Parts: sequence; structure tokens; C-alpha cells
Amino acid sequence: MSSITNDIAILVENLWKFLAIPVILGLGLYFSIFTGFVQIRYFSRVISMLKEGFHHKDSDGNKREGVSSFQAFAISIASRVGTGNLAGVAVAIAWGGPGAIFWMWVMAFLGMATAFVESTLAQVYKVPANEPGHFRGGPSFYLSNALKSRPMAIIFSVLMMITFGYIFNMIQVNTIANSFLATFDISIQYTGIFLAILAGLILMGGISRIAKMSSAFVPVMAISYVLLGLVVIFMNYKSIPYVFQMIVTQAFTGNAATGGVVGLTIMHGLRRGLFSNEAGMGTAPAAAAAANTSHPVKQGLIQSFSVFTDTFVVCSITAFIILTSGVPIHPEAEGIILTQQALATSLGSASNYYLSIIIFVFAFTSVIGNYFYAETSLAYISGDNRIANTIFKVTVVIMLYIGVIAKSEFVWNLADLFSALMALVNLYAITRLFPILRLVLKDFSEQMKKGKDPVFYAENIGSPENIVCWDKDGQV
Repeated sequence: MSSITNDIAILVENLWKFLAIPVILGLGLYFSIFTGFVQIRYFSRVISMLKEGFHHKDSDGNKREGVSSFQAFAISIASRVGTGNLAGVAVAIAWGGPGAIFWMWVMAFLGMATAFVESTLAQVYKVPANEPGHFRGGPSFYLSNALKSRPMAIIFSVLMMITFGYIFNMIQVNTIANSFLATFDISIQYTGIFLAILAGLILMGGISRIAKMSSAFVPVMAISYVLLGLVVIFMNYKSIPYVFQMIVTQAFTGNAATGGVVGLTIMHGLRRGLFSNEAGMGTAPAAAAAANTSHPVKQGLIQSFSVFTDTFVVCSITAFIILTSGVPIHPEAEGIILTQQALATSLGSASNYYLSIIIFVFAFTSVIGNYFYAETSLAYISGDNRIANTIFKVTVVIMLYIGVIAKSEFVWNLADLFSALMALVNLYAITRLFPILRLVLKDFSEQMKKGKDPVFYAENIGSPENIVCWDKDGQV
């Protein structure tokens, strides 16, 4: 088993070094430049767009059916904000040094543009689901419908199902189990059984239950953790200038944790950054496509904002909790244990109980959000076949228990492998469709300049082929 783990680790390192990192960063910069740095230009407008999700009404004041903009945002945040924000950040610091955080920020800034592109295109090429006012979409759909490449769409769907239905969820529950073992001395087997049963009950409730659960828990968990982090940072405020200096300096010089090798600092920062915010992986488009909104760009901007929230807010909070605490940092440090040690140093050992609860909420809502993405890909392959859907749910629940008892190093390597493969397939698709994206963004910008609340019709951009949800009424 150790031989397989080592082989996968070597494969992942080479894949990221020679292909994934140049492509992801290069295209992120390309999208940023040729959208006029949309992640900055419309940043202040996002909050008002999220309000549309609370009211969830159309331009005539009628209630919209289906998933709201805010619920779609909550689903994507539920998937993004999880183990990567607590254990993943700690792993990046332990293996790449404090400078890895700088490269997580770089990944997030460029990823905001990439997330905008993929999520807007998902809205453009979404298709109706079985329930009125509900939609499906994402890379599988625009690969097949817009680019007419069903084989690639199936490949992506399978990658999505494996990555988010199984592997990423294994990481989440593994972290919960280890945290509960360390804090409450609860056997990982018992935790695994509990998590599998709880997930099964929720997943059988369908998309609406997933959306409602995410929109209820995500704001509470995010605000709670951010407030806790701010308390710790305020307590250690004298260390903040030194921490900033350390992050920036070691981003370009490396540190003892990486043997002074800058490449390892960059590698771990970017890998953990992608795992956390998922920009470019093709995951958030599934949630973005589900939203019943008046213009695709609105949901694109909201998903771009979720990348900002994930990395610049939540991940940064974790980084400063660790780096201002003064706890020893070394490559052998376990991710979630390092975060717990940092909190205990500042707030006392009792804080570990609170952090374990936060970890549970973060990670478990990620499990639910991850399943939403996997189910969307399954629907593309099976056509909403109920038997296939039920079988998949059962296997997901089984894999949750296996994830609890699996070796974390092996699962993390698998996660890095499949996330890179997903990103490369998705980035190929959205690069091909980028001309359509620019037309949609231009339509949105022109309406905004006229003081309108933008509403999209396919005819606004010349009615490209295979756009089915944007007729004269704006929706099907």
C-alpha cells in the first residue's frame, strides 16, 4: 500500500508542476485581463445581487420557483468552506511554510475570474430539471451541448462523481473523525457510523433539502468561525505585521520547512488553494446553473465572490490563527491538530471543543454540497434515473464510512490527482466558450450602464445554438 501511495504522490507532483499549475495560473490571468478584471470591477455590486436570493422574485414581483441565487451561493460555499479551510491551510503552512499562504491568495484572486467565467457559462447553457423552476448545468452540459463533445462530458461527469461523491467527502469525514477522537475520545468507527446515517437521511431528501440545509447552516458557521478567528488575531495583534512580512518574504525565498525551496512553497500553496476554493474545477457551475436568476452574469459574480469569501476571509483567518499563535511549524505536523494547537495556545484547551464542533459543521456541510455536484453529473449520465440515483446515494454513504478509517495521506493524494484532472478538462471547455462569455458580459455591462436591472435573452447575443433556457421570458 505504501508503494502505491508513493507512486501516486510522484504522479501528482509531476502533474501539478508541469501541467496543472501553468495552465490554471495562465488561464486565470487570461480571464482576468480579458474580462477587464471583473473580480474587481463589479465586486461592490455582489451584495445587492445576493439580495435577489432572499426575495427570489422576478421583474414583475412574482415569486420564482426553484433554487434562489443565495441558496446557490450557499451550496457552493458549503462545498468550498470545509476541511480545506482548517486542515488544508494548516497542511499548506506545515509543508510549504508561511509563504504558501501568499500563493493561496494568488490562486484565489485569479480564481475569482475563472469562477466567474465557468459559472456564467453554466447559467447560459443550463437545462430544465424535472421540477418546475429547477435547472441542471455545469461542465458536462456545456461540453456536450455547446461544444458537442459528449465523450469529454462523460469523462468529466465520471471524474466529478468520483472526486466529489467519494474522495473529497472521505477527506471531510476523516478530519471530523480524527478531531472527535482527539477532543472527545470518540472511536473513529462510531463517528463513521453516525456520519453515514446522518448523511443518508439528508441525501434522501433531494436537492431542495440540500439547498435549505446549506442556506441555514453556512452563514452561521462562517460568521461564527470568522468571529472566533478575529478574537484570536486581536489577542495577538502585535504579531500581525511580522506575520504579513513572513508570508510575503517566504513566498519568494522558501523557509526551513521546505528546505528553502521556493517551488515547494508555491506548489503547496496552489494545491491547497485549489482544493479549498475549487475555482476552475467545474464544481461551482453545477450550483450556479441551479439558480433561477434573471441574468447569467449575476450568478457568475456571486460565485466569484464565494471564492473571495472562502480564501481571503476564511482561509486567511485560519492562517493568522496559526501564525500569530507561535506554535511550532514543521512538515510532520498534522493539519487539523496544528490548527487546534494554535487555538489552544491563544484561548486555552477548552477551545478545542468548540473547534471540533466547527469542524463538524464545516466538513459535514461540505459533504452535502459535494454530493449536490456529484448528483448533477450523475443526472447528466443517467437522465435523472431514480434507481441509479438511489444506488449512487448508497455508495456515497458507504464511502463516508470507509473515508473515516482510510489513511489520510493516500486520500489527500487522490484528491490532488482528481482535482487537477477535473480542472484541466473544465478549463479546456470554458476557454473554447470564452467568446460567448464576453458577449454575455458585454450585454450585462451595457444594461448596467443604462441603469437597468439586467435581464438576459439569448437573442441579445445573437441566439447562439443550444441555449435553451433564455427565451423571450428570460427563463423556460
